[in-house]
Amino acid sequence: MAEQKEPVSIWYFVGLLLTVYGALITGAGIYDIVAGVKRDTVLAELHPAVWWGALLLLLGLVYVYFFSPRRRSRRRGARS
Repeated sequence: MAEQKEPVSIWYFVGLLLTVYGALITGAGIYDIVAGVKRDTVLAELHPAVWWGALLLLLGLVYVYFFSPRRRSRRRGARS
């Protein structure tokens, strides 16, 4: 019998998007710090782009790890 392929979870793609967005936002925040860009916003000295970007990056990597198609196929093969 031909083996049926398991569809890829939507959460894997959500994780990829969060990872990309997190990397871009963190990079922009770090660039602002290094280049000395001054934002005229409340609490700008806390550099929220770095913190939120890092949070998105971490969350995206967790989603990619847990919903990876390769991880699911290994786990399914161990059950059979």
